[in-house]
Amino acid sequence: MSTIGRSPAGREDDAAEGDSAGTGTPISASRQTTTGLSGRTSGSAAGPEAGTCRHTGLATGRQTEVAADQAAVESWLREHGDDLIGWRRHIHANPELSRAEHATTEFVESWLVKADLEPRILPTGNGLICDIGPSGPRLALRADMDALPLQEYTGRPFASTVPGVSHACGHDAHTAILLGTALALAELDELPVGVRLVFQHAEEVMPGGAIDMVAAGAMDDVSRVFALHCDPRLEVGRIGVRVGAITSAADTVELVLDSPGGHTSRPHLTSDLVYAIGTVITGLPGLLSRRIDPRTSTVMVWGAVSAGKAPNAIPQTGMLTGTVRTGDHATWSLLEPMVREIVDGLLAPTGVRYQLNYKRGVPPVVNDEFCTRMFEDAILGLGPDALSDTPQSGGGEDFSWYLEEVPGAMARLGVWSGEGPQLDIHQPTFDIDERALAAGVRVLTNLVLQAR
Repeated sequence: MSTIGRSPAGREDDAAEGDSAGTGTPISASRQTTTGLSGRTSGSAAGPEAGTCRHTGLATGRQTEVAADQAAVESWLREHGDDLIGWRRHIHANPELSRAEHATTEFVESWLVKADLEPRILPTGNGLICDIGPSGPRLALRADMDALPLQEYTGRPFASTVPGVSHACGHDAHTAILLGTALALAELDELPVGVRLVFQHAEEVMPGGAIDMVAAGAMDDVSRVFALHCDPRLEVGRIGVRVGAITSAADTVELVLDSPGGHTSRPHLTSDLVYAIGTVITGLPGLLSRRIDPRTSTVMVWGAVSAGKAPNAIPQTGMLTGTVRTGDHATWSLLEPMVREIVDGLLAPTGVRYQLNYKRGVPPVVNDEFCTRMFEDAILGLGPDALSDTPQSGGGEDFSWYLEEVPGAMARLGVWSGEGPQLDIHQPTFDIDERALAAGVRVLTNLVLQAR
């Protein structure tokens, strides 16, 4: 085992606006991959070039090699399918909160070492990087490993053994899938491109462990980066993609207010703090909606408010907190100064003093078009019905920090069994259909095998 530590190289990213998309509807199989790892285009909008595969743009000879490697992956899945499920269940039963994923990291490392790979653990002891295949520009695959502070109520025999902590967002599945992908690829004689495995800690806390991974050099010598995320709205065997924003930036606003207080019969002799709170509650979201292009999917929602107890007393203190989300990268950079300007304008006439704490979270995940087409090709390898559109989510994901460094894409992995309720993530009853694990391995290995 070795440890790593590097300085971040960060750069600004030019993010595109997200396209509109439906929910869970098939995508036409006629889409073509438009670029290779070098960024050069291949194929055409009208159809593939002569001697190439319809969906991958691969020359006939390479098609044969890819088919042989895919057959080897299928053989690996038949032999190790139970292991794949066992890894997920072990991680599920032993969840670790953000920045405490030491045992999970060691578990992953032990299996990689058994496969004669050389994982490098971060100096903090949580999170690791492992390279496979030839040197040169690498294709990175990322999985997050942390759990949530939620008590599990699934009743499964492998349910969490840690009180108040559970894998309610599918990170146990993400980790098992990437581990399976690593071991399946490690058994192949040769890979067409170098691969970097990124097992990341602390996705569930802002600003996210991805920043640490980037600082440790996870994106050095990487040309593209990809990730899967469990989606209980999609049936197992289906994977959703979209070009443009697939998640949103997520910032937190906390407003603490202060006034002299007083009797409700004499509001003119004091600063009416409750009135001021009401002004901000309605005014800030309303004015943001008039200042920002609605096509950016920007929304401000309050989550908590508190002030006073007695019906005849104007309180001295109060608090508001909520979130601001947007799917547009350029808008994200404007939000904090705009929120501060609006709040000041709303509260100045009231005489109430205030302190505004604005905490920036993560940028939106904006899928690169070329990388999305690569994902589509990889997904179509599972069958013509595997590929789906997916809508943009209002949630935040720190995978976006990798996209500040290199192009990439995230896809949504269907984990619903097709029967019973669709149990949402971040709920104590969330669980997956474990057939999704093999589907995830197939997609990620296809990304590597079809790379050019």
